[in-house]
Amino acid sequence: MKAAIVGIAGPELSRAEAAMLAAHRPAGVILFARNVREPGQLRALTAALRRVLPAGAVLMVDQEGGRVARLRPPHWRAHPPAAALGALFAADPRAGLRAAWITGALIGQDCADAGFDVAAAPVLDLSFPGAHDVIGDRAFAADPVRVARLGRAVAAGLLAGGIQPVAKHAPGHGRARADSHLELPRVDAPDLSADFLPFALNTDIPWAMTAHILYTALDPKRPATLSPDVIGSVIRNRIGFGGVLVTDDLAMRALSGQPGELALAALAAGCDIALFCPGEAEPTAALLAACPEITPRAATRLAAGRALARRRRLALDGPALADERDRLLA
Repeated sequence: MKAAIVGIAGPELSRAEAAMLAAHRPAGVILFARNVREPGQLRALTAALRRVLPAGAVLMVDQEGGRVARLRPPHWRAHPPAAALGALFAADPRAGLRAAWITGALIGQDCADAGFDVAAAPVLDLSFPGAHDVIGDRAFAADPVRVARLGRAVAAGLLAGGIQPVAKHAPGHGRARADSHLELPRVDAPDLSADFLPFALNTDIPWAMTAHILYTALDPKRPATLSPDVIGSVIRNRIGFGGVLVTDDLAMRALSGQPGELALAALAAGCDIALFCPGEAEPTAALLAACPEITPRAATRLAAGRALARRRRLALDGPALADERDRLLA
């Protein structure tokens, strides 16, 4: 199984894509709005992907709630942005944590029913005045302990729904004054301990995603995704994260270079899996051809995440939980 998760082009798996996935055996596929029409179509697509992917591969979706949601009404539930949960916590911590858990549980239920294993949530980045709004209301709050508690509640809810959560974007995207989808943000702050804290308090979340940000105090030359110093010294050692570390999308303009070269650099820096989302045939095939097999350590981390989701999954009454959350947020 290759150390990559890739996107596909549309709402159906083409013959060429099926052949590519069968030949290269990636660690998973990530789906976006372009791949999603309605529940029946999505279940057929995830089933088709299961038939060609290797055993143990995952299906991932970006489903945070708020503006980052690939499963949307009228076919799926709408979910509040993280900032709304943070505002409720500020008024009533107990209600905020309950609403955060319910939100994770409902997202988890929706995703699991559609055939997914992993949802790229929660965001553990801090809210900073003057930062770019690429994070914005995706952040729970400015206080790192508050962010940690709310992120933990969402992650626990996702696991209750049968979905593995992903803490993002390590070691912290909140200070960025540029959108890493468009350019490489540079963070010059000398002390990033507050940014690290939500991740350090949630090291048992099974997955984390790296940030495409240049932190000059940590590595003045390489963005976090490509930096052995940031990944090894900070994410793995100082923060203490031991789960599956996946890159943010290597097609984002924060990074420059060919997809295969970027994947190799990220894996050499210490990431477990390279993520490449566009779904375009030629660059996806090139990246998969360049990627090595996942390491035994990464395979163990993947298996641990699957086992955790199986153990933590609960039988959920979705309509009752949705009604309760509506009352809490009213």
